[in-house]
Order: sequence, then structure tokens, then C-alpha cells
Amino acid sequence: MKKIRAGKLPQGGAARSAASKLKARDQKSVLKLEDARLKRLLETAQLQQQASADILRVISQSPADAQPVFDVIAQTAIRLLGCNRAFIQRCDDECFWTITWWGTEGRLPLVNMPRVKIDPAANFPSRAIVQKKTVHLPDWSLIELPPHERMIQDRLGIQTALFMPLLRDNKCIGLLSVAGTRANLFGEKDIALAESFRDQALIAIENVRLFDEAQAKARDLTEALTYQTGSANILNVIASSPTDVAPVLKAIVENACELCEADDAIVYLRDGQYLRFSAHHGPLEFTVEKWPIDRASAAGRAFVDRESVHIHDVLSKEGEQVPAGQLAARRIGVRTMLSVPLLRKGESIGTILLRRTQVHPFSGKQVALLKTFADQAVIALGNVRLFEEVQAKTRELEQSLEDLRTAQDRLVQTEKLASLGQLTAGIAHEIKNPLNFVNNFSALSLDLTDELKDILAQAELAEQLRNDVDELTEMLKDNLSKIVRHGKRADSIVKNMLLHSREGSGEHRPADINALVDESLNLAYHGARAENSDFQVTLHRDFDPVAGAVEVFPQEITRVLLNLISNGFYAVSQRRAAASGAADFEPLVTATTRAQGDQVEIRIRDNGTGIPPEAREKIFNPFFTTKPAGEGTGLGLSMSHDIIVKQHGGSIEVETEPGAFTEFIVTLRRKSGAQKLPGETK
Repeated sequence: MKKIRAGKLPQGGAARSAASKLKARDQKSVLKLEDARLKRLLETAQLQQQASADILRVISQSPADAQPVFDVIAQTAIRLLGCNRAFIQRCDDECFWTITWWGTEGRLPLVNMPRVKIDPAANFPSRAIVQKKTVHLPDWSLIELPPHERMIQDRLGIQTALFMPLLRDNKCIGLLSVAGTRANLFGEKDIALAESFRDQALIAIENVRLFDEAQAKARDLTEALTYQTGSANILNVIASSPTDVAPVLKAIVENACELCEADDAIVYLRDGQYLRFSAHHGPLEFTVEKWPIDRASAAGRAFVDRESVHIHDVLSKEGEQVPAGQLAARRIGVRTMLSVPLLRKGESIGTILLRRTQVHPFSGKQVALLKTFADQAVIALGNVRLFEEVQAKTRELEQSLEDLRTAQDRLVQTEKLASLGQLTAGIAHEIKNPLNFVNNFSALSLDLTDELKDILAQAELAEQLRNDVDELTEMLKDNLSKIVRHGKRADSIVKNMLLHSREGSGEHRPADINALVDESLNLAYHGARAENSDFQVTLHRDFDPVAGAVEVFPQEITRVLLNLISNGFYAVSQRRAAASGAADFEPLVTATTRAQGDQVEIRIRDNGTGIPPEAREKIFNPFFTTKPAGEGTGLGLSMSHDIIVKQHGGSIEVETEPGAFTEFIVTLRRKSGAQKLPGETK
């Protein structure tokens, strides 16, 4: 190969060959340079991607705290942008302040980093905040620096800076700022990369904001659910206790104490001129049963003003308005108080009081919840009041219904008695006079038979004729005696019918029930002895000394007692006669009285023949009798039933065992409200 001398170029084909070789070497050099450039670009892209991935990983790991994200963004910006300082700042409508500051030497302390007023003329960050766009200052030496930035340049040697606003809904909430000590440090790609870091910082801030909002909503939902559960519990107690407010008030103070985070809870209800303690829950001392209704206490003030009283600190000047509260504060350490009135139709009927031993005001939600509890307490009190009113009205209606039924019975009885009265009047009109004529002339004829017998005794008659005359005279006398006896019985029936139709008589007044029963026993006994001197019976008295007085028609009750006792005398006489005077049978009639609250019970018992089962259901029917014909009218028990049930609103029942005993049970109200029938005299 020939050597080419310096300064001389090859000629002809040699020259072309040399040029080709040179061009090939140049292309290889260019390719190497391009390859190196592309390799650097790839490495840079990989670094940027890795950095973005690192930042995104930190963002995902720190949803509740943006500070770790800010730190890694600042570190990455310094490393990839080659800058000396990286700042992240937050702002409001008036100021901005630094929350992260990093340098090439690491994180820098945030000392002497005060809040800076937003003023575009005083500093560059304010311009970015106000303009809401990136501010790039490539060379500070070419511009006039504001005082604040001049101070930073003198202290840190800053020559170039990039201020990128963090925008949310077109409002600036902060800045990402990077700076270096060399002018013209940031190119377009650097700015784009820095703005991607800015966007990631904004994502971190948004994540924290959304996380905080979600947490706040979760807390609100949990709190609302807790409050609703407490209210529902109280409503359940209200529903299950319509007649008693104590369980409701107990549930209210327990829930109020727990949900409002109070040391204790108290319910006061109005009692005349005082607020009286009605329910309490909590460990604090509580000894006062009632407070005067005035403004000296938190509860009294809420009651009088009909609005909530919230004292943040009882020992403050505000607490001077409730001296009773300050006294409690010094004695047991109460510091914060909340009292809500119980309002019904705009009027106070009580209060709920919450107390805390720490100066810790109640939240608005807790105040609202306590007002809800106060409304529920008013509902419970209203339910009990309405229930009592309904019960009272029900009792009144029941009494009115009973009075109506009694009036209906009396009306029916009046109609019956009116019909019976008309019948009796007709009988008296049509039968009384002929009956009197029969009775009078039969009695007179009976006397005339004796006179006739005396006259005939003086006449001279044959013995056979005299015997016939005497026999006829005796037969006539005997017939007239029967006419007299049955005439008197017919007269008695008419009188009893008149008596039965009359219903009642005398004055309606309080009467000693023991005295009435004792008097009736004596009258019945002496009357029975007057009719039959051989009558014997043992009377047993078992009177309740506290039986007391009953409002009755004494004469009518005496008629009933005489009838029942006389029936008892008849029954024991019948059993004694059936026993043919057996020595082991002793006739006994017992009268018993018993006080039963607003009623009195009278029992008339005999050990006579008893009442047959087939007759038991009919004994109170008019004209029904178990006595043989000619010995009873069947009006005595019917009259007694009307007097006790219809006239006095009481009851009369019978218990009996045939061949053993009969016992009548009379129950009278102490205040019977008995009334006379129309036309009767009180």
C-alpha cells in the first residue's frame, strides 16, 4: 500500500476510495452518537417512569397523609431536575406557607418559615397563586427581584426558579416550587416533568381530602346511626310503657348521658312552684330533690326562658348568671352544663340537664339530640296523661252505661209496675168492695149463727129435730168461718199487690247497716212468735264492726231483710216439722255483715229445707212460690229483688243445698245513687 503524504490528496480512484472510507467512519460516529443519545433518553425516561411509579406507590400507601408523598416528590424533583431546592406550599385566600422543604443535602427544617401574605408585587409564589399558572424565571440576574426574593437569592444563591400552582376547581390550593443556583436550569422537558410532579402532588392532596371527607361522612353516619338507635330505643320504651313515664325517663337519661358524652343527666318535672327530680343517671353527686322555678340554676333558667341554656364554663363570667351552678361547680367540680326545656304547646313542663366536670362544650349535634330526647319525654308524659284521661273517660262511660242500663231496667220495671198498678187499681175497684161486703157479712153471719143457736135452744123441738138443727148450725158456722178466713187471705193478697207496685217509700239517707240487720232480726223473730207461740229458733249475729253506713231507703231495706229472715224461719220450721221434733236438729238463722271497700255484704243463712234445683232460677219471679197453696203470695222475693237491684243498684244472689241450707247474699254500694220512681216522695 502506498503512503499518502500529508497535504496531498490521492488522485483518481484512490481519492474516491479514501473519501468513501472517511464517510463510513463519519456515519459510524454519527450512529454511535445517536445511539448514545437514544440510550440517554431511554435511561432518562426509565428514571422518570420509575420516579412516577415510586410517587404513585407512596400515594397509594398514604391515602390519609400527603406528607410522605410531598417528601418523595421533592426528593425526586431534586434528583431528576438537577435543582438545588424543592418546596411544596399550601395557601388560602390570604397567605401561603411551606409544608415541605428539601435540598440536595436532604430535608430541611421548617424553622423561621412563617406564613407569607399573598402579594404579587412582593414575591413570585403570590404571582403563580393569583395568575393560576406556572411562573418560570430562568435567570434572576436579568430581572429586578422583589425584597422577599432578593433575600432568598442572597441567602440560598438561587438564580432560577419554577413556581407551579396546584389547582382544584380553578382555585389555587398550593404550589410546587423548584429552584437552582444555575441560571437557565429548566428546559421544556424539565418543566413538563416538574408539572407532572405537580399533578401528582395535587392527586395526593385530593386523596387526603377525599379520605378525610369519607372518614367524616363515615363518622357522621356512625354518629347518626348511634343517635337514631338511641332515639329508637326510647321510642320502644315509650310504646311499651303507655301508663308509666318512669321507664321512659330512665332510658332518656341513660342514652343522653352516653350519646352526649356527659358525666351525668337529670330530668326535672314541674311540681307546683318547684322543679322536682324525676330521673338521674351518672356518678356525680345528686342530693337536691327539687329546685325553685327561677333563673338561678341552669335548669330553672331553661324552664323560665323556654329555650336551651348552654354554659361552656360555669366558673366563667357567663356562669355568673347561674349561681346555683357555680355552687355545684365548687362543691363537686361541674364545669360545663347544658339544659333543654320540655315544652308542651309552648309551655314548659320540665327540663333535662347534662353536666361535665371538664370545660368541654357540647356540640351542636349533641344539643339537637338532647332536644329530641326532650320531645320524646314530652310525648311519654303526654301518653301517660292521655291514657289516664282515657281511663277516666272510660270509667265515666262505663258508669254512664251502667246508669243507663239501670235507668232502662227501672223504666221497664216502671212499665211493669204501671201495668200492675192499673191491674191492682182495677182489682181494688172491682173486687175490693165486693170482697169487703163478703168479709163483713160473713163475719156478721158467723155471729148470727151463735144467736140462732141460742134462740133455737129455747124452742121445744123433738130430739131428732134438735140434733139435725144443731148439726146444720155447726156446718153453717164452719162454712162461714172458712169464708171469713179466705176472705181475709184474699184481702191480704190485694194489699201485697198494692205494696209490690208501690216500689219504695221513705227517705234516701245513710243508715247503719248493722243496726238495720239487727232491728230486722228482732222484728221478724217477735212477729213469728206472735203468730206461733211454739216457734223456736237460734239467731246468730256476725256483724263486721267496720261495716259502717250505706246510703239506702232504710224502710225498703228493712222490708227485704224481714222477707229473707221470715223465709228462713219458715224453712227451719218446715225442716223441724219433717224431722218430727228430732232432738239432733236445732233451727238456726245467721245474719252476717262484711265491709268490702265501697260495698257492704249482707248474708242471711238458714239451715232449713233448702230450695229445689228446678225452683232456684224462678224464685225472684213475681207470684212464684214454693210454699203450699194458701201460705204464700210469691211476691216477697220478687219485691226484694226489685228493691235491691233496680232501686239501689246492688245485687242479690242465693246459694242453697236441698235439705241442708239456704243463704241469700245481698251486696249494696255505699253510695247507691238510688232514685225514687216518678210520683214517690223523698
